[in-house]
Amino acid sequence: MLTTCLGVLIRIFSNSFLNVFQKILTNKGQSSSVVNFYTYLGLSIIGMGFFKSVSLEIIPLALLMGLLGAIGNYFIIKALSLGELSALAPVNSYKPVAALIIGIFFLNEIPSFKAILGIILIIAGTYFIFDNHGKNNLKAIYYRILALIFSAAEAVVIKKIVLLTNVTESFILWSFTGLLFSFLFMIISKHKPQIKSYKHQILLILAVGAMQYSTNYVFSKINIAYALALFQLSSILSVFLGANMFHESNIGKKLFGSAIMTIGAVIIILT
Repeated sequence: MLTTCLGVLIRIFSNSFLNVFQKILTNKGQSSSVVNFYTYLGLSIIGMGFFKSVSLEIIPLALLMGLLGAIGNYFIIKALSLGELSALAPVNSYKPVAALIIGIFFLNEIPSFKAILGIILIIAGTYFIFDNHGKNNLKAIYYRILALIFSAAEAVVIKKIVLLTNVTESFILWSFTGLLFSFLFMIISKHKPQIKSYKHQILLILAVGAMQYSTNYVFSKINIAYALALFQLSSILSVFLGANMFHESNIGKKLFGSAIMTIGAVIIILT
């Protein structure tokens, strides 16, 4: 239980900071597809040192995971390039609901009544966090919703692969297949593969690596809908980061919504 809680904490902090690095890179003019590609490239280089072999039977599932992940990450970065970090991060609170529905059919995971109540509270908290001023912000939220749909489906496939392999092997497969599809997206987008800030790109690679490995570990221990709901606590940290690093507004209202989300997460933890 202690290691699972540690995994959740690592995931919460790494997820918030990776969004910061993604936003910094796009603010510097690096395109979403290029940020996405170099992130997967860095993680794949790291993964090569641990790669052994993989069953041919799991390759189709791994390719599906890579496709969903690459698309989801692209839309996340695209959203961050247009909207506020403190407003966009809480949109991800809807991911547990999407994953819950998919997980019922794909993983046979049936949530309890208390868990559903906790998820509802987390979603309710997002009402106070949204700041729908400006066309760019609305477009950013649209991209963020697309991202959560793809990433929720990806999460279910990841858990399936974790159950069939292990935490490390599933992480390596995630990196390799994501690299393949992110490279294709970059070619299609016709953006120059230019890195605007090596420091922030390297920090992003490390943050994404910590985020994904801890995600896979937590998935191996608990119900996917519960895990994704707990991960939404990163939205609280994102509100503070958005205020301090990007001077975003309406922080009090966003923190109130975050508090409601915290209560929902506690209910899930006690389930």
